[in-house]
Amino acid sequence: MMGKIFLALFSLITLSSFAQQKPTDLDKSPMDVSYSPANYPILKMDGKVKSAPVARVVYSRPQKLGREIFGGIVAYDKVWRMGANEATEIEFFKNVKIGSKTLDKGRYTMYGICTDTMWTIIFNTEKDVWGLYYNPKKDVLRVNEPVQKNDEPVEALTMYFEDTTSGTKLNILWDTTKVSLPINF
Repeated sequence: MMGKIFLALFSLITLSSFAQQKPTDLDKSPMDVSYSPANYPILKMDGKVKSAPVARVVYSRPQKLGREIFGGIVAYDKVWRMGANEATEIEFFKNVKIGSKTLDKGRYTMYGICTDTMWTIIFNTEKDVWGLYYNPKKDVLRVNEPVQKNDEPVEALTMYFEDTTSGTKLNILWDTTKVSLPINF
């Protein structure tokens, strides 16, 4: 009898240790999405667009929470998944030009290698990965972009597209750091 009770308790403890977060719990780093053009889904619902968007980025938004971000939890000179949880993914709905290279229509995972003055932004064909699962053999494009400074710290990692005369740019902000990636089409 004592053995059955022990087995039942052991099973209950073991199963509860593998329990997932409740569906109603708020993730510490919630996912977000940004489109180019900005607010594309709303514009589409209002009947104000007739074509597909140019791009969409899906990413998790970790918080600063008083931590040192760049050079701290995001180590300099090491590959970063550009967010938390799942690696950040960007989808282009048409061919685009980044730097001097064309990137074909499709979905890519984005990674970064950060320093205090420059980021190398990496586009990779490995998709649907969690954490820092990174296969450099699947890189299709790397581009270097200078670091800009924000006057006011940004608490949660933020990415958004901003239209330009030749296309758009993906702005990436966190803490007092900003990087803008020009995308032409």
